[in-house]
Amino acid sequence: MKSLKKKRRIQLVAAAAALLLLSAVLIGYGFRDGISLYRSPAQVVADTPRETEYFQLGGLVKTGSIVNRGGVAFDFVVTDGAQDIPVSYVGADPRPDLFTENSGTIAKGYYRDGVFRADSLLAKHDENYMPREVIDTLKAQGVYEEPTS
Repeated sequence: MKSLKKKRRIQLVAAAAALLLLSAVLIGYGFRDGISLYRSPAQVVADTPRETEYFQLGGLVKTGSIVNRGGVAFDFVVTDGAQDIPVSYVGADPRPDLFTENSGTIAKGYYRDGVFRADSLLAKHDENYMPREVIDTLKAQGVYEEPTS
């Protein structure tokens, strides 16, 4: 009788451990596309990411770099003052109205063959807004200027 209780207890502990492991695997699987790290152009050049790594590239849209390719596709260059990264955007949404040259942006996508292939863009919400990550990067490079207005 005692060995039956011990056997049942071991089965319950093993089942709980298996459920815990399954939960951890499912959570990790769910987050695989939901977690994307932020990088500046200087960080991308210093430590080139794998072609399969989905991440966020942030900085300023370089002056004179926006080139329309038709439809919702366009190219531009993101800079942090130290490095420039060419970006090719092909997404479902057209270019935001407030997406302009010399404004802060964050692009999400993959870095392949020296070009960041973006599938989504975050642009400023108003004339003076810039994403916090972009401000921190520009301050680190010594090129951040406070907005005037």
